[in-house]
Amino acid sequence: MKILTSEVRGCRRGPEAWFTGTVWIDEVAAGSAPSRMKANRVSFEPGARTAWHTHPVGQALHVLAGVGLVQWKGHPAQAIRPGDTVWIEPGEVHWHGAAPGHTMVHLAMQEADEAGVGVVWGEHVTEEEYGG
Repeated sequence: MKILTSEVRGCRRGPEAWFTGTVWIDEVAAGSAPSRMKANRVSFEPGARTAWHTHPVGQALHVLAGVGLVQWKGHPAQAIRPGDTVWIEPGEVHWHGAAPGHTMVHLAMQEADEAGVGVVWGEHVTEEEYGG
């Protein structure tokens, strides 16, 4: 057993290559081998969002606060609110973030594949895609 205090976990700003707008990532847990599980608390300012991306083993999002949007490629964006959980299938192209005029905080949980890859980043979500 290990207790991970907030002092050892840390917080970092989400890289511009992966996000539009200001995003903060707080590590919640990262398993040691043989575990490949990782969980992060991700805080989005109004309008902030991920780039399009996939997860080779899938991802679960659990909304903690605010109002967000999630979109699968080829489908309309859907609103997500506190208490909502989203399961994203392996390889499903998607993005998620805060709705216009709202902040949003979610817990993001995923596993890496056998090669250690947990996410594959794509292009940024355009303003038209975000507003559409």
